Amino acid sequence: MKWFCFLLMVLLVLSCQDEGEIEPLYLPDLMEIPKGFPAVIAPEGNEFTQIRWELGKKLFFDPILSADSSISCASCHHPQLAFSDNLPFSLGVGDAIGTRNASPLANVAYHPYFTREGGVPTLEMQIFVPIQEHNEFNFNILLIAERLKQNAEYVNMAQKAYEREPDAFVITRSLACFERSLLSGYSPYDQYQNYAKTDALSEAAINGMSLFFGERTNCSTCHSGFNFTNYAFENNGLYEDYPDEGRFRLTSDEADRALFKVPSLRNIELTAPYMHDGSMQTLEAVITHYQSGGKNHPHKSELLKPMNLTAKEQQELIAFLKSLTDETFVSNPLFSN
Repeated sequence: MKWFCFLLMVLLVLSCQDEGEIEPLYLPDLMEIPKGFPAVIAPEGNEFTQIRWELGKKLFFDPILSADSSISCASCHHPQLAFSDNLPFSLGVGDAIGTRNASPLANVAYHPYFTREGGVPTLEMQIFVPIQEHNEFNFNILLIAERLKQNAEYVNMAQKAYEREPDAFVITRSLACFERSLLSGYSPYDQYQNYAKTDALSEAAINGMSLFFGERTNCSTCHSGFNFTNYAFENNGLYEDYPDEGRFRLTSDEADRALFKVPSLRNIELTAPYMHDGSMQTLEAVITHYQSGGKNHPHKSELLKPMNLTAKEQQELIAFLKSLTDETFVSNPLFSN
């Protein structure tokens, strides 16, 4: 298969480095499940195939999905940033400003629901959100399908992938197929924890790991499991009064006001700015916020209390968070355009 031949060539070139140079990256094959991760489950009718993946990848990087063909999915989800953005709010068609910080797409295959309020139940349905949002693609999926039908390459790929012409089914399924392949589980933390590489973490990162999983910080209560999230909806005391209503927008339940889905911490070093509104630029600012216990809000999580970490301990916690950076993921040529 052409992807495997290409990867083999990359690995052969890297293996020819002189001794003493940087150890070559291990580039996982497409859909290779990292150790400690569960299997990826695709819905019936959208099982993984190479052609479906290739079609989804082509659409992901193609601005044809936006009203004026100016932006693509990758405009707000950059591969080198673990498929996140480096702006507080991404820019849509006509430089319209978004309303929330773009979420990273690493390991979205495992999310039980999507958007910050959890209102979208499947990855196949998620693409409808940016397509119809006026400050994102500002378009209509039926009109996108009409565009694709005028493109012989897309028509041919759709027939091979799903045995039908480009339509809403093909668009949503192929994009979801590509996004399910964005598996990130080869960070230094993973190498230390799952691949028996005892020198993968520094002493500071190991100390920070003890803090992260300990009762003094309570970090791992919400940021738990292999993907460092329990997918619950919480308030982290960012503000006393939130301009964004959070999950309340979906449920109209006052108990859900200013609650947001707990994000994964994987590749967090690369995904600044942080919080749902991109209001914090650095990990140091994030730790300072949690160190304080957060601002008062009636729905603030009871787990949030001043951590009373020393300056050294704060840096060790940050060292651990940086150990969740998966260079093999962001450098994998399979995911570049």
